[in-house]
Amino acid sequence: MNKGCDLIVGIDAGTSVIKAVAFDLGGRQIASFPVRNSYVVGRDGSASQSMNRTWDDSVAAVVGLADRVDGLAERTAAVALTGQGDGTWLVGPGSEPVSDAWIWLDARAAPTVSSLLKGQNEGSRFMLTGTGLNTCQQGSQLAHMAVHEPEMLGSAEVALHCKDWLFLKFTGQRATDPSEACFTFGDFRTRQYSDRVIEALGLEQFRHLLPEIIEGTEQNFPLTADAAKATGLTAGTPVVLGYVDMAMTALGAGVRTEKTGSACSIVGSTGVHMYSKEARAVQLNDNGTGYVICLPVPGIVTEVQTNMAATLNIDWVLSVAGELVSEFGASATHQDLVAHMDKWLAASEPGQIVYHPYISEAGERGPFVDAAARASLIGLNSTHRFPNIIRAIIEGLGMAARDCYRAMDAQPQELRLTGGASRSRALRQILAAAVNSPVRLSTREEAGSAGAAMMAAVSVGIYRDMDACIADWTTPLLGDVEMPDPKLVSTYEGLFAPYKASRRALAPVWEQLAHHHGAALHSDDQSTARSPEGEAV
Repeated sequence: MNKGCDLIVGIDAGTSVIKAVAFDLGGRQIASFPVRNSYVVGRDGSASQSMNRTWDDSVAAVVGLADRVDGLAERTAAVALTGQGDGTWLVGPGSEPVSDAWIWLDARAAPTVSSLLKGQNEGSRFMLTGTGLNTCQQGSQLAHMAVHEPEMLGSAEVALHCKDWLFLKFTGQRATDPSEACFTFGDFRTRQYSDRVIEALGLEQFRHLLPEIIEGTEQNFPLTADAAKATGLTAGTPVVLGYVDMAMTALGAGVRTEKTGSACSIVGSTGVHMYSKEARAVQLNDNGTGYVICLPVPGIVTEVQTNMAATLNIDWVLSVAGELVSEFGASATHQDLVAHMDKWLAASEPGQIVYHPYISEAGERGPFVDAAARASLIGLNSTHRFPNIIRAIIEGLGMAARDCYRAMDAQPQELRLTGGASRSRALRQILAAAVNSPVRLSTREEAGSAGAAMMAAVSVGIYRDMDACIADWTTPLLGDVEMPDPKLVSTYEGLFAPYKASRRALAPVWEQLAHHHGAALHSDDQSTARSPEGEAV
């Protein structure tokens, strides 16, 4: 590390926002700069993102950060990268994109997943990866492309993920990390690719598309002259390839500290529920769902269950409220409505309505996989008002979290929370009671970027190992312990039974609706794609 370098830059290329964040060498956040991400969704289930624009937006984030931090280039000891998980970012000759990336929200591979799940090798694939097959994953998407988009695969030289693409642009290196490599194509115990997994996916002839696996805490690569010119950083600055954003966010928020038995839930657009343990202690569930994701600590992994949608459910109901208000000539911003949520919660009685938070068009992936799953309110009567709906939706997030931890056979001794919605004390109380665990809020503002930066701090020798870094970067930023309300725990214990029974009973209804909507779609020749902001494109 060069003398005078006192900062690490972490870049988190998320689904909604790409952020560049500067940390000092002890983990204090100095400044950040966000750039709004964009992707396009289509009525055919597609969700795609321009790879070149993602690079341009990442450059803009670094340039914007430099405007906020004096002498950023000269002071940067390392740059670390993470980003949205899953998806397929195909690169061809000249390291140029083959097409727009298929991101994790893309649902086109659903029929292929259904077929693969019936294959005779699915059991062995799950035992090796520890990960349930779903439409988000690169393995599913490549298998689908092999049948329906063979010309794309024929033009590709390597299949990357989002952060891998940025790593290529920063360093010229084609590589991936142990987390995404192993939960998609490998064995989480060995942290290497598995030929048996690749065979189970039917991708033997495309084995050459899988890049080298590198460990970022042990290896870094120099920033290229071209990337230095674009970003304004110094050529040769060490660049570290972090793990997938779920792992980095959980690491930065406290999924692993000196206290054993802790868990971490990320309450963002999606809901991610993670429990850390030794790889040799993992006992896979019987329903073939969830993820096992390596952490950048030898022999340590996280068991993960992910809800496709978490705060997306809240965004939906608040957008409906805002539209209704505007119909009568008034106005209320999204921030206004969010600020009012705790008041609505206080004006409603707990445990009255069952809500299934499956609002995503891609269905659900944890703790069960069903691309046709859809949100529902059960138990409404004429006395219920809008505050009851708000409470039911947030309780639905609590029930979904409980469902996920039960599927992992985990009873967290302490649940660490991160994500924008976790700033609400009322929401934390609901989650604590639903999971029946004490909770602690991580006050780390940018946990994903921090997790990647922590890897860089180990990689360039600032810390001897990750646990030493965690002691400085993570543990001091955990808030006070908040105990669950025993009365609320009892209420949610009773609510969980109808929540789970009704979501099982609704599966054939979801399937019938999917057939109905599919028939309606095929009768309509026009298709409209929309950006995340809802604008036609």
